[in-house]
Amino acid sequence: MSKSKVGLLQGTLDMLILKALSLGALHGYGVGQRIAQISDDSLKIEEGSLYPGLYRLERRGWVESEWDVSLDPVGRRVMVNGCTSLKKADQRWRGFFSQVIHNAAFLSIMEHF
Repeated sequence: MSKSKVGLLQGTLDMLILKALSLGALHGYGVGQRIAQISDDSLKIEEGSLYPGLYRLERRGWVESEWDVSLDPVGRRVMVNGCTSLKKADQRWRGFFSQVIHNAAFLSIMEHF
């Protein structure tokens, strides 16, 4: 897969995760459930994509996690690290997406020549 496709997929997943966490702290499984809920079950994020996405956001400092012993079983709870994380991700995703739309429009025009 090309680097731009990977960037688009990761950026989209990052936005979904941050949006889910903007509503409150959750454990990883809960993030996946929240994404399904806010998308009316049209998006189901598999664990093999969700957890690497959570770890990537944590490495960037956009989310933070802590062990929560009140969970049964004990698990990590994840929360957004400030509202600027969501704003930064949103700006980055919108910029990337607008480039994709621009290039798609250009390619569409070029098909007519």
